[in-house]
Amino acid sequence: MRSRRKLIALVGVSAALAALFALLAVGLINRSPVTGRSGLTRVGKAAPEFSMPLLRGGTFELSAHRGNPIVINFWASWCPPCRQESPALERTWRAYAGKGVQFVGVDIQDSPEDARAYLSEFDLTFPNGMDRDGKITIDYGVIGLPITFFIGAEGIVEGRWVGALPEGKLVDWVEALLAGMTPSGDMEGENPEGYFRFE
Repeated sequence: MRSRRKLIALVGVSAALAALFALLAVGLINRSPVTGRSGLTRVGKAAPEFSMPLLRGGTFELSAHRGNPIVINFWASWCPPCRQESPALERTWRAYAGKGVQFVGVDIQDSPEDARAYLSEFDLTFPNGMDRDGKITIDYGVIGLPITFFIGAEGIVEGRWVGALPEGKLVDWVEALLAGMTPSGDMEGENPEGYFRFE
């Protein structure tokens, strides 16, 4: 009788362990990288419309720039990878502003004072505003910083880059948008080391 109970207990423990290992395996197989889901659902779809107060006065309306490629960069002054990529964004903006591309920065989870100090520190001249109620962040599926969206002239999100954006990739994708093409290579790119995920 005792040996039968031991056998039943052993079978039960073995089944429980097998189920646990199966769950772990499924979790590891389906695991996406830390950057994987930020903005994922936006690529290939119409860019969500938004209106945003600018930090230096005025308002940015996305619809007012329809017909031109648009680069939307989500950032915050407290985000180290954002600080890493800001000089390249400004250099590229200055190089391509006269060619019909529009850059805009969306500052999130920040104070107006810190955001303005950041603009001054990096001498950012392209429009930058604050997502005060978080709606733009939610609409674009942003779950970490920085993230940059590339919108074609027809208003479709043609690509996204999650994490600090290398300047060469930024220039390549801006040129592709100006040529009316999807950014070269994958429509998505990421830099996991240069990414700050919200907890």
